[in-house]
Amino acid sequence: MSNERSDSEAPDYDSHGHATYIDPTTGMESKAGVLNEAGELYGNIETAEEYGYVTRGLKSRHIQFIALGGTIGTGLFLGIGSALTRAGPLSVLLGYTFTGIAIFAMMQCLGEMATWLPLPGAIPQFCARYVDEALGFAVGWNNWYASAITLCAEISAASIVIQYWPGADHISVAVWISIIIVLVLCLNIFAIQIYGEAEFIFASIKIITIVGLLIMAFIVDLGGSPNHDRLGFRYWKHPGAMKEYASTGNTGRFLGLFSVLVNAAFSYGGVELVAVAAGEAENPRKNIPKAVRRVFWRILFFYVLGSLAIGVLVASNDPHLLSAQKAGAAGAARSPWVVGIQNAGIKVLPSIINAVILTSASSSANAFLYTGSRYLFALAQNKQAPRFLLHCSKAGVPYYCVAITASISLLTYLSVKKGGPAVVFEWFQNLTTIAGLFTWCSICIAYIQFHKALEAQGVDRNTLIFKSKFQPYTAWLAFFYFAMIIIFNGFHVFVGSRHQNWNVTDFLAAYIGIPIFFVLYAFWKVLKRSKWIDPADADISTGKAALDAEDGQWPEQHPRNVFEKIWFWIA
Repeated sequence: MSNERSDSEAPDYDSHGHATYIDPTTGMESKAGVLNEAGELYGNIETAEEYGYVTRGLKSRHIQFIALGGTIGTGLFLGIGSALTRAGPLSVLLGYTFTGIAIFAMMQCLGEMATWLPLPGAIPQFCARYVDEALGFAVGWNNWYASAITLCAEISAASIVIQYWPGADHISVAVWISIIIVLVLCLNIFAIQIYGEAEFIFASIKIITIVGLLIMAFIVDLGGSPNHDRLGFRYWKHPGAMKEYASTGNTGRFLGLFSVLVNAAFSYGGVELVAVAAGEAENPRKNIPKAVRRVFWRILFFYVLGSLAIGVLVASNDPHLLSAQKAGAAGAARSPWVVGIQNAGIKVLPSIINAVILTSASSSANAFLYTGSRYLFALAQNKQAPRFLLHCSKAGVPYYCVAITASISLLTYLSVKKGGPAVVFEWFQNLTTIAGLFTWCSICIAYIQFHKALEAQGVDRNTLIFKSKFQPYTAWLAFFYFAMIIIFNGFHVFVGSRHQNWNVTDFLAAYIGIPIFFVLYAFWKVLKRSKWIDPADADISTGKAALDAEDGQWPEQHPRNVFEKIWFWIA
């Protein structure tokens, strides 16, 4: 998409070399900074004043903690249990590690693009600018829908988790759904700083809990539990490190491992949030690279070490875990962490873990309302959604985008009544199963074209603030990995003797997302006759001058003691 304008139309930053884009008293972006940033994107200051614009109100600690724990939802606490019982501990460890490597590679690509041009929503804009308008349209609307439905799913999960506690199971789930919807709407509608503080608190709880669980798992494994049973790698020997799935022998063990790759991909969902928030981050050229590098530690500590810890705590054939999964037990009852804790004779922790799972689900709902609204905002900036969606409040919140995305959360009430409505809600969820994988593939494609555009337009990558390594090979490897999971994610319906696993519902759930994405792409392609963008013509500059003008004006923080040194390193 060629958004470049003539020099006469673009705001002149050179003549305002001493303009104050960052308020020196608050260290925050000034009104002039907001208008100039919006003015360059919209073509003139008048349009920026008419619509308003998002503000850079997310502080460094907000961004760092969003990167570390922002979208960790119920997958790491609950969903990983089904992978363990299906495939075994070694398969879970390998599956989460392999997928984590691909995620890290993709985030390196996204980090380079988001540091070069930190825009609100970011991903649809990168695709539309560097690849094809139609790809930006497909990614934006697919992501918006997926975020809105995942918001519903997390609200539903949170409301069910509450029923774990005695007394709560007599209260209608609709009451808890209503409370959570109001909570996440309030956290998003007033100011970006409120959202940032909420995510900082939520992420802190998740990080502290996971670190505590890892330490607990290490102690229990070595025999430090109340029953003094030293576990070691007992469960890797019996019932075994890799379970057979849908077949026998090595084929069955391989299929078990592959099933974990699919499970892990869904657990990592939303990891790209840090780039979506780049357009509202303070000092983005410093904070976004720092946050992207933190993704490595998130993958290592939370997912890789977490999957290892679960594999030594709980047997893949544990009767308590299997019965809880079969019964669809509420909340912590089907968490492998809780089962491991109960087996070790520790009584107080299960309720605490359930509270954390509730916090995680609520936090994830909060994050997906934010990302959904910003994808809608990005689509409006691309002129692929109605222009009224560009309107922002004085606090810099695109309130129409937030309200429309939040309205989809009302679908959560369908999950309350069993039967027809619940089935409808499940189908809505099925439409999103591989949306995240398409997003990650699109990020890789956008980066490959961005890499070519830098070269074609004479930009030396060695001058970039954040330069990802081994490109474009890293992007290609990540792309093929995610594409492989998209193609084979529903493999289980095709295996088994005499097609015994064939199920139309499972098949559609696994693959309905593919035609949806390509229909969206084809719709815009035919409607606007958009073309694949030549790297020499890709718009890598619109919006950059305003950001460059702000760069030197963000205040530097200098630690005054050793505690501040540690804190500044963390956040």
